[in-house]
Amino acid sequence: MTRWVALLRGVNVGGVAVRSADLAALFREQGFGQVKTVLATGNVVFDADTEPATAEATALKSLIETALSERFGYDAWIVLVPQQDIARRASAYPFELDDARQPYILFGSDDAVLDELFDAAQALGSPEDRIARGDGVLYWSLPKGRSTDTPVAKLVAKAKYRSTTTNRNLRTVERIASA
Repeated sequence: MTRWVALLRGVNVGGVAVRSADLAALFREQGFGQVKTVLATGNVVFDADTEPATAEATALKSLIETALSERFGYDAWIVLVPQQDIARRASAYPFELDDARQPYILFGSDDAVLDELFDAAQALGSPEDRIARGDGVLYWSLPKGRSTDTPVAKLVAKAKYRSTTTNRNLRTVERIASA
C-alpha cells in the first residue's frame, strides 16, 4: 500500500471550481482509502495498492485525470507523487526563507520537461527569480506578490507546461507532507 498525493493543476482558479468534499468523494468512489484533501488548492492524499515508478502508477495517474475531467468538466492534469517524496522534497528546499520572498516548489511528472524549464529559466538570467533543480522538482524563490509577473513566472505559465507541472507554496507542501 502506498500513500499518494495527487496535486491537481488549475482548480479553484480561472472558473474551475472544485469543492474539497466533492473531490474527496470522487477519490473514495474510485476505491482509494484514507482520502484527505489539504487546503482548497487541489491536493488529495490517499492510499492505493499501486507501487511508485511502475506502469500501474502511470495508469493510476491517467485514471484519476479521466475521473476528474468527467466529474468536473475540465481538462484535468495532475502530478502524482508518493507522500514520502513530498516530505523529502520539502525538507530539501535550498533557499533561505525570507519574509520578502515567496518559496515555491514546482512539481513535474516528466523530468525532461523539468530539465527544459530549468535550462530556460537559467537562460533568462532573472535577478528576481532564484531557481534550483531537485529530484522531480524545481525549487523557486521570488519576491512576494510577484508570482505571475517575474520572468520565470511567465515561463512556467506557458501552455506547453500545463499538463506536466504544478507548483505549490512551501508551507502548503509541508502541510501535505504531514496530512
